[in-house]
Amino acid sequence: MPRAYIGVDVGTTSARAGVFDEAGTLLATARHPIRIWHEPGDIVEQSSQDIWDACVRSVRAAVAEAAIAPDSVGGIGFDATCSLVVLDRQGEPLTVSTSGDSQRNVIVWMDHRAVAEARLINETEDAVLRYVGGSISPEMEMPKLLWLKRHLRASFDAAGHFFDLADYLTWRATGSLQRSTCTVTCKWNYLAHDGGGWSTQFFKRIGLSDFVNETYARIGTEIVAPGTRLGAGLTHAAAAELGLSPGLPVGASLIDAHAGGIGAIGGRDGAGGASDVCDRLAYIMGTSACIMATTKEPCFVPGVWGPYYSGMVPDFWLNEGGQSAAGAAIDHLLKSHPGFAEANAAARIESVDLIEFLERRIIARAGSASRAALLARDVHVLPEFIGNRSPYADPDTRAVIAGLDLDTDIASMERLFLAGLCGLAYGLAEVIEAFAAHGVRSSLMIMGGGASRSPLVRQIMADTTGLTVALPQTKEPVLLGAAMLGAVAGGAYASIGETMAKMSVLGRKSEPTAPDMAVFHTRKREVYKLLREVDGRSRAAMGDTARG
Repeated sequence: MPRAYIGVDVGTTSARAGVFDEAGTLLATARHPIRIWHEPGDIVEQSSQDIWDACVRSVRAAVAEAAIAPDSVGGIGFDATCSLVVLDRQGEPLTVSTSGDSQRNVIVWMDHRAVAEARLINETEDAVLRYVGGSISPEMEMPKLLWLKRHLRASFDAAGHFFDLADYLTWRATGSLQRSTCTVTCKWNYLAHDGGGWSTQFFKRIGLSDFVNETYARIGTEIVAPGTRLGAGLTHAAAAELGLSPGLPVGASLIDAHAGGIGAIGGRDGAGGASDVCDRLAYIMGTSACIMATTKEPCFVPGVWGPYYSGMVPDFWLNEGGQSAAGAAIDHLLKSHPGFAEANAAARIESVDLIEFLERRIIARAGSASRAALLARDVHVLPEFIGNRSPYADPDTRAVIAGLDLDTDIASMERLFLAGLCGLAYGLAEVIEAFAAHGVRSSLMIMGGGASRSPLVRQIMADTTGLTVALPQTKEPVLLGAAMLGAVAGGAYASIGETMAKMSVLGRKSEPTAPDMAVFHTRKREVYKLLREVDGRSRAAMGDTARG
């Protein structure tokens, strides 16, 4: 009997489920929103119970839409943002919030409360930091754990489990405390190469010797490869909630962007030939963006996370660049424009979302996706609203906008939108250039995430970077990557590598860049660099003044 496989993806604002057949064909999807709390001081929190409930609703809805029986499902996999989940010794939520609300037990990836703790860790200059580009980010888990110890000591001491969100989901599904190589290597400073494991010296130097003393029981003592079958599969309780069969194989997890990478870079080309994952970048663009490169040997790129052994593709090294605000930056730009209400109302009349509405107008005016960027000739955006993740590794960077006038119409909003996309593309180009300067070179970039469906976004990224930009054939590469974990756990395929080759196919590619557009973007990038200089100099000038 043909089998189906389920992928569950937990992003920043919603949980989604996708049902796929053995060939990677999408049969159905469903989505459910997740609650999120924003507080002053770059604090962003969620509830693990709310997230699990959203997963349950999404899975049930997707299975119903696919019209398949529970016993036809061969496996399930989970991916999620790299958020920190805190539970007590009984597995119940434990607050990470100064509000004291126990349901607020998740520090979201984009929460930057631990900037000071990240600086303290970086000041140690420990050798482990070499494997995060030389500088740890406040988005990673060790700064957040140190923040908890310093500011919410009662929660830190009472915790029985600290999970990356993706590992929490597999624990919730199976009861297994095994962690994924992906999560702990990429976000917890675990050294997966050469049997390195956790670094005792590192924990002692950064003030978290608690974990050494307890032999790492609260953060993971058994680390397994993504797709590894966990425990005895779905517990009876989890199966009843999800509407699936007890014992269903569950694969060890992936971070959400990394699931998108797995679902994208291994795809067969149109001629059916095998892929070279080392010649392909994965660019997963959602609320934030990740730019991931795969190499056979470790490459150390300053300001870029990694190299991580088996961080995404088993037995290969991963370098992970990124932009802390991507889709979030565009959303903020649009909502801050005076024409937002008018444009949103017009989009609703046409029964499309705001981005699609703007893109249709823009391409109609410009004549092509490539030449659309010309409309933003005089507006420039450095879109780093919550810092630079790479290649500068500067969490204090902030956005700069130049060229605004008093226009409030939709055409003015379109110019700002395009300028924001160009700014994101120039940030991407900086990471790719940092890659190349240290021996990481690729000719093809495969996009995933919500923004990848935009021909405008894809073409601007291609014109800016000089790379060919391709789409996976599936519209849901992140969900497919999660489903691949279930396929490996269920025994349909022997490895992640085999699964990528069997379940993923490349789709359309970007158009060649016109010479005049390459010149245009080169000049516009010079202005982008000036904005970065303005940001740095303005912060330096005001650094010693009193804060209000």
